[in-house]
Amino acid sequence: MSTRFEPVPFWAKVPHGIWLQEATAVAVDSADRVYVFNRGNMPVLVFDRDGNVIDMWGNDDPGSGTRLITDAYGNALQTWPGNRWLRAHSIRTDHEDNLWLVDVLGHTITKTDRSGRELLRLGNGEAAPAQSGEPFNRPTDVAVNPANGDIYVSDGYRNSRIHRFDREGRLLQSWGEAGSDPGQFSLPHNIAMFGADGVIVADRENHRVQVFSLEGEFRTQWHVHHAVAVVGGRGTDSNVYVAEQGPPPVQHGVPNLGHRVSIYDRSGELQGRFGATLPGERAEQFLWPHSIAVDSRGDVYVAEVSYTEVGSRQDPAREMTSLRKWRRIED
Repeated sequence: MSTRFEPVPFWAKVPHGIWLQEATAVAVDSADRVYVFNRGNMPVLVFDRDGNVIDMWGNDDPGSGTRLITDAYGNALQTWPGNRWLRAHSIRTDHEDNLWLVDVLGHTITKTDRSGRELLRLGNGEAAPAQSGEPFNRPTDVAVNPANGDIYVSDGYRNSRIHRFDREGRLLQSWGEAGSDPGQFSLPHNIAMFGADGVIVADRENHRVQVFSLEGEFRTQWHVHHAVAVVGGRGTDSNVYVAEQGPPPVQHGVPNLGHRVSIYDRSGELQGRFGATLPGERAEQFLWPHSIAVDSRGDVYVAEVSYTEVGSRQDPAREMTSLRKWRRIED
């Protein structure tokens, strides 16, 4: 592969008074505006290509202080009274530059315009029975087909399902079940369009990606270590970019196990990778990737759940690096 990537240190210029906690998801629109969904006091930050914040929304009173709540699963969470989402998980842009935001504990997918005005919501906020296959129980991601506006949702932490809706939000079909055979899932964590006639799913705990037709017919799969996020290239770049999380605790400290981005062609052949062999906060390292986006120049943005997986376990707990940019270089 003749293309290389280099890290861009200190890219994001986060304003005083804004606290990310962790940047859980990142998306890029047609004008290369970068949208970051985070778990801090301003859920959506919008950056230009140089890392300057040009807009922010999602909490009308970010300075009001925090409150502690307990979610339906017994987890203690810190939130803000004015936050529109319970727990940020994914953000995507579509072909019309609308945004799609996934609230993993609110069990909803919200479509907004670029300024945050709500246009559509999927889900009523109530969790479907676990592993029932009904929408939604802790959904994880969303993709939109530009040809007809169909909406694909990966669902998720307590389901093993892909749901397909029409552009108005009517459920058309669902597919998948728990398991490790083709067409089954162990935490479908991310979904993206795969060319014009398919979708690709990051089947995280099965350490693979799976490709399906638009109607859910299994086509192919390939192994990727702890595949957490997937996105296609822009323009003439037909490659697939997959973010990899690290190994389980028993393998912590072992090199070359995740904490990186791998690049594949559409047949599943590895084209290249970037990220250091071990995790960390240096510019060339990753801590715990969670979401990935590519802009029109081929630059790559990665959001990481670094507080959940690393920072919260420090003594004392602290916010850690959670938003990276890697610049594309043509040889």
